[in-house]
Amino acid sequence: MKKKPFVTKEQLEEIVKKYPTPFHLYDEKGIRENAKAVKEAFAWNPGFREYFAVKATPNPFILDILKEYDCGCDCASLTELMLADSQGFDGKHIMFSSNDTPAEEFAFANELGAIINLDDFTHIDFLEKTIGRIPETISCRYNPGGVFKMSNGIMDNPGDAKYGFTHEQIIEGFKILKEKGAKHFGVHAFLASNTVTNEYYPKLARELFELVVELRFINLSGGVGIPYTPDQTPNDIRVIGEGVRVAYEEILVPAGLGDVAIYTEMGRFMLGPYGCLVTTAIHEKHTHKEYIGVDACAVNLMRPAIYGAYHHITVMGKEDAPCDHKYDVTGSLCENCDKFAIDRMLPKIDMGDLLVIHDTGAHGFSMGYNYNGKLKSAEVLLKEDGSTQLIRRAETPEDYFRTFDCFDILKDMKHPK
Repeated sequence: MKKKPFVTKEQLEEIVKKYPTPFHLYDEKGIRENAKAVKEAFAWNPGFREYFAVKATPNPFILDILKEYDCGCDCASLTELMLADSQGFDGKHIMFSSNDTPAEEFAFANELGAIINLDDFTHIDFLEKTIGRIPETISCRYNPGGVFKMSNGIMDNPGDAKYGFTHEQIIEGFKILKEKGAKHFGVHAFLASNTVTNEYYPKLARELFELVVELRFINLSGGVGIPYTPDQTPNDIRVIGEGVRVAYEEILVPAGLGDVAIYTEMGRFMLGPYGCLVTTAIHEKHTHKEYIGVDACAVNLMRPAIYGAYHHITVMGKEDAPCDHKYDVTGSLCENCDKFAIDRMLPKIDMGDLLVIHDTGAHGFSMGYNYNGKLKSAEVLLKEDGSTQLIRRAETPEDYFRTFDCFDILKDMKHPK
């Protein structure tokens, strides 16, 4: 399978006249079509709602698009709660799934009326002491431990994860929560990440459905992946939704639990393929290896540097040229791991070529940082009509130094001309 950018070379050449590289570009058409497909795949469940994992792409313009499809927000921090609230998401549309949670964050989630998803047995007392009560609607995160296996082998190792209640703890936890006034219960689980198989959600659903005794909703969390490499087959959300429906009909309906709502909490699947990092080749180096230096770096996309993650690269205008040059594609950080690709076969790259780094729509910009004093890039939305909208401007040196204001050093700082 060939991975194709959602933008043409001609479009990019016009866009870079207005927004200098590097920048993250998002595909509004793709985002909308995917959100619609997810909603349709689970339409059989009247209470279904996708709670988009805000950490994946924390941008108000993106959240506004998803809101049109009745998506909620899954938040993991105070600022993510603030962002969801600022965009008009009410409490029923906000899930607060955090861990090692500060008291003030529980308090703010409660103030918003968000659904609080507890990560640990001890958080029951901590939450009660923090807000003075246990909410009527509450969720708990479940971790069965051990190794999560499927037909194609080991998918992940929940036993090594820091998240969630054990089986015994969650049963006892629900008893205690009920005694403390909770009336509606949810269970949440995340057993594997970026699974590129239609089997994952149905198998996870079966595990959770069998755990359920008296719940209002079941949160299948995320874990539905995307095909980062060209040889992978994309997940089919409609097949996944049907697999969950079959498990629901076989397990919950006979138990008289046919009114249980299904929630999902996807970030990568919702946005990953609908974003890309656009960068320009600015240097070439011929030493022990062949290097192409680009104007983006790990500040703009950390995943290859910290995970060794694969992100496909298209050299715009050379899509059909032979991939007969082996390159390391690098950024400018003072770290040797600052590489978008290692020993990657690509067409011959000339200086000034535009490169599209695929699948950065989730966990791309959001994982950025300011090491080496590097500044975060702009985010641009490619709208359905082909026009563009700046949805986050690029950082400036003034932004970087802003937190030094109280030391009065900015006034004497020289600025480049």
